[in-house]
Amino acid sequence: MTTPVTSSGINVPVTQVGPSASVPKDKTQLDKDAFLKLLVAQLRYQDPSKPVDSSEFMAQTAQFTQVEKLEQLSSDSTATLSLQQGLAASSLVGKKISWVDADGASHDGVVSSATFGGSLTSEPKLTIGDQDVPLSQVTTVRAGG
Repeated sequence: MTTPVTSSGINVPVTQVGPSASVPKDKTQLDKDAFLKLLVAQLRYQDPSKPVDSSEFMAQTAQFTQVEKLEQLSSDSTATLSLQQGLAASSLVGKKISWVDADGASHDGVVSSATFGGSLTSEPKLTIGDQDVPLSQVTTVRAGG
């Protein structure tokens, strides 16, 4: 599929290759790979009699660098949040908690162990008896068991 993209008055064909091509989560915004492909295509298809202004090219390169750094910052923030949630879960071991399950019923129990989640996308869980409770369902924490 080829889609003409206009940037700085230049029509640039951008081709997406197969299902493995990078597709942004939000289809209204370009990800860093698409931005870089657009920049390279813009240089490749520019009019030789009117090349891209060097200051404009530098601004676009700076934007690309900024996008990369923002993505790294976002990734680092996600990792930090995951670690903080895991530490919060582990600090509840030995404490009596109250939680609300998916059906809206309230329960109490003493936390015997906690998991850190194991990945950046999974939520830490607390073990109370034979039940695993997501950290987000905890409503009250009390000292001692």
